[in-house]
Amino acid sequence: MKITNLFRMSSDKGRACAFTGHRPQNLPFRFNENDDRCIALKQKLRDCIVQLIEQEGVRHFISGMAIGVDMYAAEIVLELKAEYPFITLEAAIPCETQAAKWSEPLRDRYYKIAELCDHETMLQKQYTSDCMQKRNQYMVNHADILLAVWDGSSSGTGSTVRYARTKNKAVWIIDPCSLELTRAG
Repeated sequence: MKITNLFRMSSDKGRACAFTGHRPQNLPFRFNENDDRCIALKQKLRDCIVQLIEQEGVRHFISGMAIGVDMYAAEIVLELKAEYPFITLEAAIPCETQAAKWSEPLRDRYYKIAELCDHETMLQKQYTSDCMQKRNQYMVNHADILLAVWDGSSSGTGSTVRYARTKNKAVWIIDPCSLELTRAG
């Protein structure tokens, strides 16, 4: 596993986008990735990521590597590297044990994504009650745009969206039920 500190991408190298979103248990399809609603959400994420690359000049993507939207988005970016070889993916890892208690298939998926990332940034070694929030703030602070899959509820995703707004970041929100995209900033 390659652990690096993030270099701040200069404007001539493109903009950066961070991902945030609900965990599967808080999505309409829960853990069923074969559900048509999950497939449609992943397609909407892919369409938005392509738009970010082609129209917004995004070259660097940051995933918090959580189960659900973070991992979906990271996998999409990795797939798109074949078409857009200049894009990069960073894993923003809140603590070394992030995936330790996950099921074996989810851990394997996590480590496969991490291995394929261009950069990994581990924010701290040990878990603390605020390490996820620190990870989310790190991602917002190092991004120009936040792409969120959020239903408007009070959650870690909602907190991240609010933080991005206080930092005057552009925020793109996909509603996980309607798949409607709203943009601000």
